[in-house]
Amino acid sequence: MTFMDVLNNPALPFLIDIKPFFGYHITVLLTIDIGTSVYKTALWDFEGNRKAFASVPLPISLSHGLCHEADSSLWLRAFADCCQNLGAAFPLAAVEAVVISGNGPSLTPVLGPPEVNAKGLHLPAAPARLWLDRRAADAAQQVSAFVGGFVDASFFLPKALDIKTNEPQLYEKTQYFLGCPEFLAFALTGEARIVFPSDGFDRWFWNDSVLAHFGLDKEKFPRFIRPGETFGALAPQAAARFGLKPGIPVVAGGPDFFAAILGAGVVNPGQVCDRAGTSEGINACTETCITDKRLMCYGHPVKPFWNLSGIISTTGKAVEWARDFLGLTAYDAFTALAQNAQAGSGGLVFLPYLAGERSPVWNPSARGVLRGLTLSTGQPEFARSVLEGIGFAIRDVISVMEESGAIIDALHVAGAASASGILNQIKADITGKPVHALRQKEAELLGLAIIGACALRKYTSFTESARALVHIEKTWLPNENNAALYDDLFGEYRVLQNAIPNLSDW
Repeated sequence: MTFMDVLNNPALPFLIDIKPFFGYHITVLLTIDIGTSVYKTALWDFEGNRKAFASVPLPISLSHGLCHEADSSLWLRAFADCCQNLGAAFPLAAVEAVVISGNGPSLTPVLGPPEVNAKGLHLPAAPARLWLDRRAADAAQQVSAFVGGFVDASFFLPKALDIKTNEPQLYEKTQYFLGCPEFLAFALTGEARIVFPSDGFDRWFWNDSVLAHFGLDKEKFPRFIRPGETFGALAPQAAARFGLKPGIPVVAGGPDFFAAILGAGVVNPGQVCDRAGTSEGINACTETCITDKRLMCYGHPVKPFWNLSGIISTTGKAVEWARDFLGLTAYDAFTALAQNAQAGSGGLVFLPYLAGERSPVWNPSARGVLRGLTLSTGQPEFARSVLEGIGFAIRDVISVMEESGAIIDALHVAGAASASGILNQIKADITGKPVHALRQKEAELLGLAIIGACALRKYTSFTESARALVHIEKTWLPNENNAALYDDLFGEYRVLQNAIPNLSDW
């Protein structure tokens, strides 16, 4: 074995920091996902290997009633902290591009130009209105009526219109209205842009006629770019401050779900990205656009396909609630308890509607249900029923997709919960679909690496890049012995669901 063979050996990660000093250069991508509660970053090579990871918790600065705000300066501070931690593990001078995604739709009124000072990045702004913020209900009704379709109060345009109507002084001071990832990109490049994710999103954004109708100033709404396009070049001052190369491209990664679809390797019709977190995003790749009020459909990252989407509000959050209810402190302790119960949880059926529900019922008044309690019900049955309730909620969304004409072949699960073997097996048994768990659990960050690799022309398409960078770690196949049991219990799940009053018909 030669000396260079030793340096290239992935089994020797302790040598990684000395490679640049021996004239051996590895170039990487810096990916950033600004979550609601966690700011995550990673460095990736162009084969999908993660070279370094850093994260910072993010608080919500205001949360009461319909108002949910974040201090956007914390996003800039988190960038500085993560760069420091990443740079301790790998030289940031090796970064060829920065790729950004973030939570949304979250809107930040930006009040002036960015600057770099001794503390890092600074960008004057009013508090960001998070995707959770729904105070713009009246504005949302106006927008929905004008565009001829439902636009929720959480989206950008109702929020901006609400500020113009109810906070005119803030509106006048605002230079740009920017989303979460666009805010960071503006701070890094000085270029204001808005990312338009894909075809089919027109209702949730704006055009000149919409802005004119509501008397909104066009110059406050920057021009659109698409995922994979460049916000601009990294400003020299920012590069010098954080040890990055000046002029490298800062690339639009799109919304977090867009990146996660690619990071889960969902690039062909029939594949489904199951983003398992606090909530659950079910995104199916389809050949055609499917219209169903219970679902959402818009352009898939891979053209000419479409993304058929359903969102389950409280899945991981339901597990957290149940764990706390039982007085357990660790997730593993909860799943170990569930392992002690038989499939079917002794007849318990759990509807995880702990904060209303989105797909497919779209009912903010829905509440959780636990049916079938007896004197023989114990903690293991309760714990397993919560996991099975997640499986039934996923089957519910998938069944609606199939009823609407979609073909569903397999689930690609991502997120921290995808490391749970019992939950993956329950999902496979209840849905009747194979469940593929990924080697890299942070699908958003890997998806950004896929997008960045294409932006740098390392690969010719998202499909080629995803196939090269995404690796399946393990597959769970449905246990046919449980099929009939879960078919019966899912029937009961649907009966309980249909008994919930006041379903929305938006």
